[in-house]
Amino acid sequence: MIASSLLLSRAAATVAAAGLIVSLAGCTPGTTNPASSAPAKSAFGLPSAHVHGMAVNDQTGQILLATHEGLFDISRTPGTKIGPAIDLMGFTTGHDDGIYYASGHPGPDSPLPNPLGLIKSGDGGKTWEQLSRQRESDFHTLTTTKRGIVAFDGTLMTSPDGKNWTTVAAGFTPAVLAGNAHNDTVLATTPQGLQRSTDAGSTWTLNKSAPVVQYAAFASTNDVIGVQPDGSVQVSADSGATWSRKGHISGSVQAIAAVKKEDGALRIWAATDAGVETSADGGATFAPYQPG
Repeated sequence: MIASSLLLSRAAATVAAAGLIVSLAGCTPGTTNPASSAPAKSAFGLPSAHVHGMAVNDQTGQILLATHEGLFDISRTPGTKIGPAIDLMGFTTGHDDGIYYASGHPGPDSPLPNPLGLIKSGDGGKTWEQLSRQRESDFHTLTTTKRGIVAFDGTLMTSPDGKNWTTVAAGFTPAVLAGNAHNDTVLATTPQGLQRSTDAGSTWTLNKSAPVVQYAAFASTNDVIGVQPDGSVQVSADSGATWSRKGHISGSVQAIAAVKKEDGALRIWAATDAGVETSADGGATFAPYQPG
């Protein structure tokens, strides 16, 4: 169990989480402004001041940032832009390497619809195809599961194929949806606490014993990383059922990603207002990320 002296009280954590959820959104679901024509260069050297999502392709070594200006690989210096200028409000990886799903708004002069609905890339983000809900949905968070996709555009929905959707009466607003393409468990971070589904998003239960986390990411089928509003790092080995506290991330976190290596080590990356931090020891300690 986590010592209470090391945590915010649940009431304080809830207030802090609520504030962060509002600031995370950037714009509310349904906003129709396209990506700006002038990239908002981050003061800390990242390709954008607005990082909406993060992922790691462990096969290629790519560290991916889904931003207001599009998708970037920052595994090398300088970072490389991948594909068109799209405001990637929602972004997630699929079942296979190089398969990505996204949503948001097209860049200026783009022929893509606004909002984008759900789009899919089969070539690592270089090109995108329209799947469904074009001009209807701006999914601010989405994730894949073993059964399909879970997404939120003001309404929580599930889809087995990215084309046909079922509305879920969840009763909460998720800041982040976290899942794994080989698991039916989905986590939703909310100001009230961590919501958990074991049936690919169809039904949900508030995990009252879990810490209030703002960001969550699966590192493997069952290993999950969570970050609390104060930057404290939590780790779960059972798909978010139970948690243990590790270290702390300095700076304001914008997105996280994690991978479980073949030797069992958890590697974590976090995009913050001060740059990208990384941990090679399961979240116990963090240091500035150094691209190759």
